[in-house]
Amino acid sequence: MQALETLSAGFPDAAKDIRMNLTAVLAESALDERTRFAVALASAMASGSLELAAAVENDGSAVLDEDAKDDARAAVALMAMNNVFYRFRHMVGKPSYSELPARLRMSRIAKPRMGKAEFELLCLAVSAIAGCEACVQAHERSVLESGKTELDVLDAVRIASVVRAAAAVLAMDARPPIPARR
Repeated sequence: MQALETLSAGFPDAAKDIRMNLTAVLAESALDERTRFAVALASAMASGSLELAAAVENDGSAVLDEDAKDDARAAVALMAMNNVFYRFRHMVGKPSYSELPARLRMSRIAKPRMGKAEFELLCLAVSAIAGCEACVQAHERSVLESGKTELDVLDAVRIASVVRAAAAVLAMDARPPIPARR
């Protein structure tokens, strides 16, 4: 995991735990290697870090085929839409909104390129990053119904959380320092 190690080597001491966790969550997981890297790729893209996404793609090049990369992009795109829509419905809490049709095209969820369970894990990770409770619950249920375990769910979210934190560290270091007050 040379690219991720090189990238995280520049993390400040305040983010030492993130540096250590970044490669560990990809090395130690119940998920197969392809799914691990696809979850990390989707999480990096959902976190808005092209630099981190490139490092994940580089280190996962042996297992990230075009289907996995395309599903990661599709999960990010669909969840960008769904997380806003369904989070709104949930936050408003009016049954009348839930009774109305969403009228949003989501056919890719039914026909992923990796496999249903794997795609649902990608959607779950992205939804956890976005903080959409309704989507997290729906995708967690779909993952389990697709034959995956709670350990698989937790590993996907663990990867998403560390990748999101790494993206935050990279963004933090990219900003100019805040001037001291006098």
